[in-house]
Amino acid sequence: MFDKILIANRGEIALRIIRACKELGIATVAVFSEPDRDSLHVRFADEAVCVGPGPSAQSYLKITNLISAAEITNAEAIHPGYGFLAENARFAEICESSDIKFIGPSPKVIAQMGDKAFAKETMKRAHVPTIPGSDSVIKSAKNADKIVKEVGLPVIIKAVAGGGGRGMRVVRTLDELDKNFNSAQLEAGAAFGNPDLYIEKYFENPRHIEVQLLGDDHGNAVSLGERECSIQRKHQKLLEESPSPAVDQKMREQISDAAIRGAKEVNYNNVGTIEFLMDEDGQYYFMEMNTRIQVEHPVTEEVLDIDLIKEQIEIAAGKPIDQNLKKYKLRGHAIECRINAEDPAQGFRPSPGIITSLHTPGGVGVRVDTHAYAQYMIPAYYDSLIAKLITHGKNRAEAIERMLRALDEFVIEGVATTIPLHKAILANERFRNGNFNTKFLETENLFI
Repeated sequence: MFDKILIANRGEIALRIIRACKELGIATVAVFSEPDRDSLHVRFADEAVCVGPGPSAQSYLKITNLISAAEITNAEAIHPGYGFLAENARFAEICESSDIKFIGPSPKVIAQMGDKAFAKETMKRAHVPTIPGSDSVIKSAKNADKIVKEVGLPVIIKAVAGGGGRGMRVVRTLDELDKNFNSAQLEAGAAFGNPDLYIEKYFENPRHIEVQLLGDDHGNAVSLGERECSIQRKHQKLLEESPSPAVDQKMREQISDAAIRGAKEVNYNNVGTIEFLMDEDGQYYFMEMNTRIQVEHPVTEEVLDIDLIKEQIEIAAGKPIDQNLKKYKLRGHAIECRINAEDPAQGFRPSPGIITSLHTPGGVGVRVDTHAYAQYMIPAYYDSLIAKLITHGKNRAEAIERMLRALDEFVIEGVATTIPLHKAILANERFRNGNFNTKFLETENLFI
């Protein structure tokens, strides 16, 4: 096991990793930018190193500064959390060459699964259902025209290196193809430094289902069930739950087996997630693989009574997966609401500033993962997530009612938050019935 781990991240996920390390008896090193000097992850780590000014490119994305911080503190491993450099194959490779263990999959796997066209081909080899579309990168709108006619409208243009909805365009008529292809190419190049695109069939009303995976260096891979992630705004998840109300035990076994086949095809090691789109007929299709811990991992932890961060660390240290995990049984239902410093009533305008008052909810089945506190200054430089509120109940109905109660107790003053939006979602009849898809917010006119 490692003696000391550096956490190459900030905020709630950095604090989450520190807590897991403390329970494992591992010393921790926090890194922070100048505006994050008073963040809780800095206070609770055993050591802390400033890695630069506020902008991410000069601090949390500055690989040389992170490696230097690990070397001067004698950290044996680096945990990247999510976001920032968590899926950066070059960072993982530099860690490896610096004799620092990267707590995540190998650089090769990160690079392979980060290339969406390659990932799709990999899944095909593993006999995982994939969305009809191009088999390789589409270089021009002229080449795209042929694929569109083969697949049939509507289609979606996606960036090979994409994420967060950038470099994506829906095409419903051939007249839109040239304009949308060119704009997606420009956006992808600007956002990711890679303008390559591919094309897939577009499903108008899909559900977004993801499967949690563990893989180790001994050839083992297990599925830990699915999460429902269909409550989104512009491809950004807002609320997640496990299990999915759209997945029964038979489908759970099928989709889990498919995900395991995909993971084994690339010899996947560490924690990962395979994301699927499910159409209105209940057919699922591989969408992408995330080679990191997910923001929404707590809902899986709550229904399985497992610590996924500890699992990551132990796998990275060479420990094989506990084979008893193959026999998991779901414990009730869990829901997570992402509490962002945004104003839903004002087009989700970011709301950085000082939290003047904070009261977190509690009670049976309530968990709050946050780095925020009263008088904490939310910087304008980073993602707006300030807390994750998770509830667990014996069934979905109880988890929903517990979440509504917890949201009522959650007091955050001084900044706008998404708490009112979550209350509206949870009170909605379609949501309560489990009858929703990725277009839910638009069709229900909830703060859009």
